[in-house]
Amino acid sequence: MKRTRVAFAAIAAVGALTLAACTAEPGDSGDDGTTGAEETTDEGGGGQEGTIRIGIKFDQPGLGFQDGAEYTGFDVDVATYVAEALGYTADQIEWVETPSANRETMLEGGQVDMIFATYSITDTRDEVVDFAGPYFVAGQDLLVRADETDITGPDDLNGKNLCSVAGSTSAQRIQDDFADQVQLIEQPGYSECIQYLLGGQVDAVTTDDIILAGLAAAEGSGAMVVVGNPFSEENYGVGLPPGSDQCEPINEAIQAMFDDGSWEAAIEANTEGTGFTPNADLNPPELRECAAS
Repeated sequence: MKRTRVAFAAIAAVGALTLAACTAEPGDSGDDGTTGAEETTDEGGGGQEGTIRIGIKFDQPGLGFQDGAEYTGFDVDVATYVAEALGYTADQIEWVETPSANRETMLEGGQVDMIFATYSITDTRDEVVDFAGPYFVAGQDLLVRADETDITGPDDLNGKNLCSVAGSTSAQRIQDDFADQVQLIEQPGYSECIQYLLGGQVDAVTTDDIILAGLAAAEGSGAMVVVGNPFSEENYGVGLPPGSDQCEPINEAIQAMFDDGSWEAAIEANTEGTGFTPNADLNPPELRECAAS
């Protein structure tokens, strides 16, 4: 099992460039602190014979992250497990960057065979592509300094400074629905938000809980923790081309990962030191039935 441990400098380097364009809405369309403008380098599909092309994020520590030739994170671990269950070794996986805005297009165009990229199952997406899973249920949460005791949920943010990524709807949702006196401090990406949190300029950062845990784990100091009081529900699914016949075998692989302890081990390995535990009422999630192809 790969373990995410990425130097904070690396996060900052990619974050400044790639997280700037994220929308940061939980579950993405912003979920995930992701890019939306870049195009994949795999333009025409048609991966090498005997390989499987799997779409992930390249800029999301703890979930999907590229560090040279190495790919790490929870999404990578789940995808590798599923691919091996389908008969592909790790060496037969072609990792393809799948920016949020391009995911449906890349599935429809055959540029990837499947996508594991904090890809929330929604009614709108269900009309365009197929999904297996879900393999994780995330929720919008807060990341705070480890010695913070006054913030236990979004209602505690009145009078506090909350870091917001440019274009984010996550922080605005807190101001609209939970704490109208919260001060939103806008930054280009999550790496900047984390620096502000560590420096004391803001009191909290918000997006999906497992994304926050991955960012904190990658920073590595143990100075930040996830509050653990999620207030939304995002079902991360495996995106498939419309009409795919792979939903059933993928669901079988995911269930096997739940049952043999590999799923839990992957979460722990990629969020170590952050105090993060998945919402036990929702995780591991119940797999939904596959649509008839």
